[in-house]
Amino acid sequence: MASHSDPWRAPRAVGPLSATVEVPGSKSASNRALVLAAIADGPSTISGLLDARDTRLMVQALGSLGCSITAVKYSPVGNMDVRIEPAPISGDVHIDVGLAGTVMRFLPPIAALGIGAVTFDGDPHARKRPMATIIDALDQLGVKIEDDAGGRLPFTIFGTGCVSGESVTIDASASSQFVSALLLAGPRFANGLTIIHEGPPVPSTPHIQMTIAMLAEHGIIVDSDGSRVWHVPASTVPALDRSIEPDLSNAAPFLAAAMVAGGTVTVPNWPTQTTQPGDALRGILSDMGAGVTLSAAGLTVSGGTSIRGLDADLGAVGELTPTLAALAALADSPSRFTGIAHLRGHETDRLHALCTEINRLGGNAQELPDGLMIVPTPLHGGLMNTYDDHRMATAGAVLGLAVPEVTVENIDTTAKTLPNFAERWTAMLEVVN
Repeated sequence: MASHSDPWRAPRAVGPLSATVEVPGSKSASNRALVLAAIADGPSTISGLLDARDTRLMVQALGSLGCSITAVKYSPVGNMDVRIEPAPISGDVHIDVGLAGTVMRFLPPIAALGIGAVTFDGDPHARKRPMATIIDALDQLGVKIEDDAGGRLPFTIFGTGCVSGESVTIDASASSQFVSALLLAGPRFANGLTIIHEGPPVPSTPHIQMTIAMLAEHGIIVDSDGSRVWHVPASTVPALDRSIEPDLSNAAPFLAAAMVAGGTVTVPNWPTQTTQPGDALRGILSDMGAGVTLSAAGLTVSGGTSIRGLDADLGAVGELTPTLAALAALADSPSRFTGIAHLRGHETDRLHALCTEINRLGGNAQELPDGLMIVPTPLHGGLMNTYDDHRMATAGAVLGLAVPEVTVENIDTTAKTLPNFAERWTAMLEVVN
C-alpha cells in the first residue's frame, strides 16, 4: 500500500462497472454503541462493529478508563464482534484520540464520571479541532478541567466520581457531536441533563437522532423540541446486545463510481429504515442523474449518460460533501453546496482543501461563506493532497476514475474509517460489463 512518500496512482475506469461492494459497519453507530456498552449495568456483545482506526482508538480509550473489550470474531469485510465488560470509570490515564471526533468529544463527559485525572490529546491536526463547547459544558457542570490550550487539545479532566448534571447551555453550531456527547453521558449524571443550544443551527442533526434512537433501544427516552432543547433523565443504562449497520457514508465513493464509470454498483444490506445521514445518498445521487434502486439485494446505483450539477443545502449530511464535490467537478453543469461551514472544523478545513485540490487539477471551485461553488471544467492529472483526511482521499479516487494520472497522497489515511480502501477500490474496478 502507498505511503506518504509514495502517492497512490488512482486507477482509471476501463469500462462500465458491474460490482457488489460490501462496506463495513457504521463508525458513528459503532462508537456510540461502545460508549453505551461501557457505561451499561452489565456485559453485552456488539456484532458487526467497524474494525478501523477510529473504533480501535475508542476501544483503547475505554479500556484505559477501566472497561474490558474483547474481540471474539473478525469478518473479512472489516468488522468484528466484541464482548464488553463494564467496570467503574478509572482516572489517572492518558487518552490518544487520534483524529477521531467521536473519541475526543464523547469521552470527556464519561471521564468526568471517574475518579482521577484523564488527559486527552491526539494527532497534530486534532489540536486544531474545536473543543471549547464540551470543555465549557463540563465547566458549567462543576467538573474541574485544566485547559491550557484555550478550548483545544490537550486538556485534562479531573473526575470526582460524580457529575450532578441538571442543566447546561451550549453553542453546538460547530458540531452535533457536542450534543451527542452530553446525551450519551447524561443518564449517568446524578440528576440527568437538560441541554439548551443557543446559537446558529446545529449541523448534522441526523447524528443526534442516531444518538437518541440508540438511547431509546436501552429504554432511555430523550425529550426534545428537535433543534434547541434535549432532556435525558438520570438512569441506569441496561445492557443490550446489538448489531451495527453498514456505514452508508462510506458507501458514497463506491456508489459515485457507477455514475463516473457507468454501469452499476450495489451495496448490500442497505437498511430500509435508518438514522444514518448517508441514506440521503438515495435522493442526492438520483438528483444528480443516477438510477437508484433499493431492493432485497441492497442499494444499486446505475450511471447515466452524464452527471448533473446540484444546488443543495448539505447541512444535515456534510460528511457526503467530498464525494459530491468530486462528482460536481465531473458534472455537465455547475453545483452549489451550502449549509456546511462546519466542515472547516473537521479533520481538515474541508472547504478550503476541496477547492485547493480540485483547482490544482485544473478545476474551478470557489469557497462560499458556508459552502462551495463548483463550475465543471476539463481536469488534468496531478497530485491530490489529502491533509490526513480520509474523505479527501476517497474523493481523489473518484476523480481518478475519469481523469488520467491522478495520484493521491497518503491513501492509507482511509484506514480511519474504511480499512483496505485501495484494495476494495481496485477489486470493484476489476468487475466490468
